[in-house]
Amino acid sequence: MYTLANDALEVAILDPIADQDRFGPRYCTGGYIFQITDAKLGPLMSGPTYPNDFNWFDGQGIPDAFHLSPLREQTPTDSLGLILGIGVCDLTAPRGGRPPGAEVREFCVWDVTQQGASIAMRTTHRYGNYTVELERTVTLSQRTVRSHTRLTNRGAPIPVRWYPHPFYPHPDGDELVKFNIPVAAMDDPGYTLLDNGFIARKGWPWTKGYFLALDHTPSTNLVVLQKHPKLGLVGGLCSYAPAFFPIWGNANTFSWEPYLERGVGGNQSLTWWIDFEF
Repeated sequence: MYTLANDALEVAILDPIADQDRFGPRYCTGGYIFQITDAKLGPLMSGPTYPNDFNWFDGQGIPDAFHLSPLREQTPTDSLGLILGIGVCDLTAPRGGRPPGAEVREFCVWDVTQQGASIAMRTTHRYGNYTVELERTVTLSQRTVRSHTRLTNRGAPIPVRWYPHPFYPHPDGDELVKFNIPVAAMDDPGYTLLDNGFIARKGWPWTKGYFLALDHTPSTNLVVLQKHPKLGLVGGLCSYAPAFFPIWGNANTFSWEPYLERGVGGNQSLTWWIDFEF
């Protein structure tokens, strides 16, 4: 793993080569934040199976994903396709007891540069009519961790569907998260919207996972207030307004997933970032 550190925090980032056994066809292999550790309080992030074990599908820490918009060379029925940030995958291969998904056939190669409190990973995908340059940069500044992405398309137009999946440990109380954008009142077995604007869990302790696609108004870039058992309250700030916006949690973790959805034409670039405040 690569490490960024200061007096307050240590950020562990997976090595695309040395940690390849931790990757699969779901999460981006460059810029994968595996854990954030407070110098006094210890690990701050969780995961669906954390701390008992780890698997590539569930992940842990702050992974992110392009896997929902694979690029196929010819038709939507092609079995092979390019998943940005991962490489060429068999999109119909079974994945160890889960529904048919994908299997990595050839991982992309990242050029890694670490300078001071920042680490940048760059790769170029070439597949059929597609040529896509991708740069992922993770920066630590005091108690802020920024995940920055720059995508440049040198080939045929492409759809981009990306989302971060930060996994937080459950807070002591039922209040979970609050957003700056309006979300509608919800009738859900796992979540409820309180009068103070916080989304709270229901039926705790949970014995299964709860997924909810929020009814929201994507009017501005997203700001998040997240309850945390060690820090009380942490934050998130996106440079974009989420198109699709689900939340998910199980007995070990809770997460919010603001989707960025864009079309990128030939010789066009797209940049975005998300800050995690601790």
